[in-house]
Amino acid sequence: MTQDRTPAAAENPESAVPDEGEKPIKGRKNGLYPEVSDELAALMRSGWADTELRDLQPREQSPYAAERRARLSARFPGERLVVPAGNLKTRSNDDDYSFRPSSEYVHLTGDQTQDAVLVLEPRTGGGHDATAYLLPRSDRENGEFWLDGQGELWVGRRNSLAEAERLLGLPCRDVRKAAEEIAAAVAANPAPTRIVRRHDAGLEAALAAAEADRAEQRTDADTPTAAEERDEELRVFLSELRLVKDDWEVGQLQAACDSTVRGFTDVVRELSQAVATSERWIEGTFWRRARVEGNDVGYGSICASGPHATTLHWVRNDGPVRPGDLLLLDAGVETHTLYTADVTRTLPVDGTFTPLQRRIYDAVYDAQEAGIAAVRPGARYRDFHEAAQRVLAERLVEWGLLDQDVDKVLELGLQRRWTLHGTGHMLGLDVHDCAHARTETYVDAVLEPGMVLTVEPGLYFQADDLTVPEEYRGIGVRIEDDILVTADGSRNLSAGLPRRSAEVEEWMRGLAG
Repeated sequence: MTQDRTPAAAENPESAVPDEGEKPIKGRKNGLYPEVSDELAALMRSGWADTELRDLQPREQSPYAAERRARLSARFPGERLVVPAGNLKTRSNDDDYSFRPSSEYVHLTGDQTQDAVLVLEPRTGGGHDATAYLLPRSDRENGEFWLDGQGELWVGRRNSLAEAERLLGLPCRDVRKAAEEIAAAVAANPAPTRIVRRHDAGLEAALAAAEADRAEQRTDADTPTAAEERDEELRVFLSELRLVKDDWEVGQLQAACDSTVRGFTDVVRELSQAVATSERWIEGTFWRRARVEGNDVGYGSICASGPHATTLHWVRNDGPVRPGDLLLLDAGVETHTLYTADVTRTLPVDGTFTPLQRRIYDAVYDAQEAGIAAVRPGARYRDFHEAAQRVLAERLVEWGLLDQDVDKVLELGLQRRWTLHGTGHMLGLDVHDCAHARTETYVDAVLEPGMVLTVEPGLYFQADDLTVPEEYRGIGVRIEDDILVTADGSRNLSAGLPRRSAEVEEWMRGLAG
């Protein structure tokens, strides 16, 4: 990495000559260049071509985002709504994590830029005016484009506000004026204001200050607790807004699954290198596919070989990969539009299941088959979980690991010692999508066409579990697919990967040969 990041104005920020009202550009301590001469500043301001993009068309998702904003507007008439994208987070010193905007903001705009915010201002006659506040192109007059750590020559070109308006299909303004303009709107219009919290602390503070100023003039202002409850209602609604995917979203999830299938194929082709190194090779192999075909992985890949497969979220991925063991790979490609797949396969490292591994694997496969068969419109969300758990409980009783009848086992939840987790979850922009939805609209609801969920039963026998025969210990199996609820049943979006034990072995032999 280039060492001298944001150096030029480090010791003499005034030399950057900021525009009126802007803060001086402040660089990193110990920069090699303590100041910018007038001559250099003039040279850097001049001689640049006009690169404005004037023939841009709206992004494919922009009409879908507009429809979502319309539903949001209808839900909160007469209220001001603020949805931030979030800010960069520091990884170490002056090095930031890759930015990933809030899912609420992405869903409503299709934009992915840092520090941005969507504001829906209520109109007098009803409805809302939606504005996206974004960072404009970095300024060439005040030197921001080459002096600032987020300037164009450091991190790349941003869209101009005019370009962003064409791409997003809604008005765009300078986000550096957002707090001031929102405060002015609060002062001018006593409409209630809601914000999606925990994404932009600075904006929350500015809004709280504006509301406090307004409260001094009113006797009916919200208490802090009431304001938090109102904001949480907005967060819940935006989570529930994602429960049913539109056709465009289904296409994105299918693309994520297709790339994920190719990523799993890459891993199987390179298992010999993983045997020679570690689980890290598997992680890196899948990540390469995710970065080539998408934005990134949708979550930390679980590359768990041997007894690590019994740890549900094993993301250290630093253990050995040994022939004779099973590899549990739980991974998903995140598309460029930030929709993620979530797929798991459990594979014999040497290509062939042992008899006991096959018995456990086939039990999980049968449970998953029962779960997938229960996914259809009108069914309860809980049905697929209960169907899969019943199959696993039957096998545990059949193997003598539980000595009560199956109904009693399920009533008491005894199978959970080895099944551990729920059988699935909603999927979309987040790997655990719609997480803030109300219980009655999620786990206690019925399935509708357009919902996408995972079906992922598993059996996990810990290495130190003395309640099972020794040969079971250290074996973990999970099979997971991404299932779309359709008008007449369901569709497996990740069906490109084999699931039956014999088909898995045949697939692996074909790739090895």
